[in-house]
Amino acid sequence: MFKARFNRRGALAVGALPLLLTVPAARMAQAQDAAPAAAFAGRANQIRLGSFEVTTLLGGTGDMPDPIQTFGLNADPAEFEQVSAQNFIPNDRTGSGYTPTLVRTPEALVLFDAGDNAANIGASMAAVGVMPEDITHVVLTHMHGDHVRGLMADGAPAYPNAQLIVPRLENDYWAANPGDAYTANVVPLLDGARQTDDGEEIVPGITAEGAYGHTPGHTTYLLDSEGQKLLITGDSFSHYVYSVERPDWQVRFDIDKVKGAEARAKVLARLAEERLPFIGYHMPFPALGFIAPNGENSFRYVPATYQFTR
Repeated sequence: MFKARFNRRGALAVGALPLLLTVPAARMAQAQDAAPAAAFAGRANQIRLGSFEVTTLLGGTGDMPDPIQTFGLNADPAEFEQVSAQNFIPNDRTGSGYTPTLVRTPEALVLFDAGDNAANIGASMAAVGVMPEDITHVVLTHMHGDHVRGLMADGAPAYPNAQLIVPRLENDYWAANPGDAYTANVVPLLDGARQTDDGEEIVPGITAEGAYGHTPGHTTYLLDSEGQKLLITGDSFSHYVYSVERPDWQVRFDIDKVKGAEARAKVLARLAEERLPFIGYHMPFPALGFIAPNGENSFRYVPATYQFTR
């Protein structure tokens, strides 16, 4: 029997089980004034990692047709169809989630990636009693639009008390090749931002680790608290089947497709070898799981269940 408890911000927790919470529309409208009447139903999943509280926040979902044109540019169509069938998924469409991560440490409250929509992230944060003004740092894995558009809300910073932390190589690339999402959402915050390098500690217990290829400065983040570790992998691999079982299949959204595949295989191999839990931005919500070997240069995704139960 697990005993219900409330944390200091009033968020319900049940033992140390991961929480999967849905917030009624009325509560979300109260917590996020900008939310429309038919507000996004926020969802959050919360675990403990040493002294850290780690929460994944659903920022939305989407789907697209013809997934081979996104996740298998160099794949043999027959093999793509076979891999799809073996995993009970259609080969003519795919679904995806968008899942930023919130990490409360003894020193900070850090949001990793800002999602595509600030109102949606606000709704999911409300599920665990967090408001946008509580965030102390917003850290980016990279600067694709679905990771940065949530930095701003109605022309103002969505997290008014947070310092933006960005990989230096990533910012250098987008500064030289600016797109609309970068110009509208990152540039207004750069004056007060901190730019970091590979291997740099972001806050105590959180270290930046470059995984370049998806974008030139794409960065993962290793959490390490009281000997417990977890890797935030960003978009190192963006589909739980295609990019995990076939990391050499090229991905449309990788800016450097060869380096993207190399980085993907390297991150997957490390997760499997070290048996590290990870959070992947586009993994099925709650986006928390493990990677296991699956033959030569192939892996499989293992969703987390009760491994983090206390």
